[in-house]
Amino acid sequence: MNTSTQAPAAPPLEKQTTVGNYFVSNYPPFSFWKQDGVGEFRTALERAPRADNPLGIYVHIPFCRKRCHFCYFRVYTDKDSAAIKGYIEALIRELDGYVTKPFVGGRKPSFVYFGGGTPSYLSVDQLKHLVGEMQRRLPWDAMEEVTFEAEPGTLTDHKLKAIRELGITRLSLGVENFDDHILEINGRAHHSKEIARAYAYAREIGFPQINIDLIAGMVEETDANWRECVRKTIELAPDSVTIYEMEIPYNTTIYKQMKVEGKLVAPVADWDVKRAWVDYAWNELAKNGYTISSAYTAVKNKARATFVYRDRLWAGADLLSLGVASFGYINGVHYQNHHDFDPYVQRVNAGELPVHRALTPTAEERYIREFILQLKLGQVSRAYFAQKFGTDPSAQFAKPLQTLTDWGFLTVENDAIRLSREGLLQVDRLLHEFFLPEHRSARYA
Repeated sequence: MNTSTQAPAAPPLEKQTTVGNYFVSNYPPFSFWKQDGVGEFRTALERAPRADNPLGIYVHIPFCRKRCHFCYFRVYTDKDSAAIKGYIEALIRELDGYVTKPFVGGRKPSFVYFGGGTPSYLSVDQLKHLVGEMQRRLPWDAMEEVTFEAEPGTLTDHKLKAIRELGITRLSLGVENFDDHILEINGRAHHSKEIARAYAYAREIGFPQINIDLIAGMVEETDANWRECVRKTIELAPDSVTIYEMEIPYNTTIYKQMKVEGKLVAPVADWDVKRAWVDYAWNELAKNGYTISSAYTAVKNKARATFVYRDRLWAGADLLSLGVASFGYINGVHYQNHHDFDPYVQRVNAGELPVHRALTPTAEERYIREFILQLKLGQVSRAYFAQKFGTDPSAQFAKPLQTLTDWGFLTVENDAIRLSREGLLQVDRLLHEFFLPEHRSARYA
């Protein structure tokens, strides 16, 4: 009789891209955040901040020239200038509702992130007004990073110069692909010529960090196209590159069309192909001097290309989030604003905080959240988590760590818990092994 034991194989990868959230951005899942938790959030605002915990700000600009077919964020393409002006004033009023609360505790923000939608959709005057009013309320002299997402077609030389003068340290260009046909069929508003022009001028005027976003697995993307996108990215030599694998959440145009046609599989590359494409990109970038710094990012110079927003957020920093549908984290409480435009603006104009749902995670859930988010970096320190949470993660997460080890995706050696490249390429799928049982089978968002 053969008594040898064989390590269990990993469960088969889901091959086809079906509907649902793949990317894990928070924990517990958003579907567990409830309206009856808002009271706990209000209480958290009245407490002094935890010692030495950084404060950051996220600002959601929900306007776009077009809605991408794969987009699942809260964005609007139908708002006129009066509505946009009213929204900017609402952002400022919302900030007014927070700045005198005890949770600020005299802290100055150390990072700001302008996300969307399309922050670069705003005019120069609108951007100057918004940033100026924010700086009057919370000083920016301790700022380490200001990130600004931009759609290349909205960037004139005049606007780029103004953005640079506002103190933006990282310009993140939503390139996604360099082929005009693929950009058009996926609903992107910009074209390849606009990418080249915007990038060249942004580099000329000296942004400290320029990031390029790519998406692996867009509709009609091919192996040849992907290789060309990687080649063009390397040719531009951005300070950092962010690559996401295409997913199809429920509120996307692609899913709505799938539903009409009765299809279960999305018309995009399958997961094996997408992971192979990302792996190819990482290998080519590495040959050209880049370092893989997370499951989604490669950086050319670690000293120059930082991701303060990501690193602080994944380590439990307070995030004051402003704008429709934006979500934040203050004094140990998750919260999300109202997810519709008019109710958000109306609530703020009525002098109320527009928070729609919230959740206070338990100590165990906070530990899981930080551990799984930081595992996306590819390696975590056992000592860091043991000191912060009181138990060694090797003991706290013994079962899921053993599972990932048995599957060949993870090693534990001395202080380091490290994912293999294969594990890093599918990390969002693997993170569910750390979820508590009640969170595993529920809808994520």
